[in-house]
Amino acid sequence: MKSALICGVSGQDGSYLARLLISKGYEVYGSSRDAQMQSFDNLRALGIKDKVNLVSMATTDFRSVLHAVSHVAPDEIYNLAGQSSVAMSFEQPLQTMESIGISTLNLLEAIRFTAANTKFYSAGSSECFGASAKQPCDENTPFRPRSPYAVAKAAAFWSVANYREAYGLHACTGILFNHESPLRPERFVTRKIIATAARIASGSNEKLHLGNLSISRDWGWAPEYVEAMWMMMQLDQAQDFVIATGQTCTLEEFVDAAFDAVGLHWHEHVVVDETLFRPADLAESRANPAKAQSALGWRARHAARDVVRMMLDAELGKPASTTR
Repeated sequence: MKSALICGVSGQDGSYLARLLISKGYEVYGSSRDAQMQSFDNLRALGIKDKVNLVSMATTDFRSVLHAVSHVAPDEIYNLAGQSSVAMSFEQPLQTMESIGISTLNLLEAIRFTAANTKFYSAGSSECFGASAKQPCDENTPFRPRSPYAVAKAAAFWSVANYREAYGLHACTGILFNHESPLRPERFVTRKIIATAARIASGSNEKLHLGNLSISRDWGWAPEYVEAMWMMMQLDQAQDFVIATGQTCTLEEFVDAAFDAVGLHWHEHVVVDETLFRPADLAESRANPAKAQSALGWRARHAARDVVRMMLDAELGKPASTTR
């Protein structure tokens, strides 16, 4: 039986990944800063809370990381932890760098210190590409980060590459474009749109306040993206991959699809709020996931409109494929 340690197991990706690995026969460990106090609502929602071995570990504390890695001795470590909001990173830049950049270094060092053959996956981000989006971004596109979050993710990416080359670690980064699900908290714009549209359709008189509707993103379905993470870790030689659908739509199109699905016109319910504009936002995000398709055999099965439909089904309580 293989074993895996998932850092950030309580989040969207961590929970879906835990479910996937359990289905493959793994012994799964999931870490949280305080496993006794964390509610792990997402694990409960997926019905796997009792199947995950919970471990307390502070990824910003090297002693804590070394102790946990030595104790669990996993075959694979998936680092999905860290501050995950681009908007919040402008308010908390230091905490963002510590939770992403320093945490990644601590995990890499722990693997090196223990001289284990542990494989390591790091959650990268398309935000690292910044304003490079005039052409679809692939693994060779230069990074031009435009937020503290993106800077931290770029630092983590290069740390992984350095440890792979300098110490021979099986360490890789998945450069994931936006991927959503019903497990997203409402502070994420996609879930905010879906939840508000559902409430308005049910009779609420509220308005949906949003920022720049002209931005465009490549939105995919999170349960599919954790499959790509696992596939990357099964390669004999560690490689980095862009994971995306290859299709881009604007935020306005996402909003239109959500309200149209519940029989409403979004113009009547949405307010563009300039206070929600970011200091430096990306106008367009475009991806070229060809390498993942050719080297991993991975291809996204759902694009943005599918994501809208499945998230709405979950929000409205319909029995749909929301957690496939």
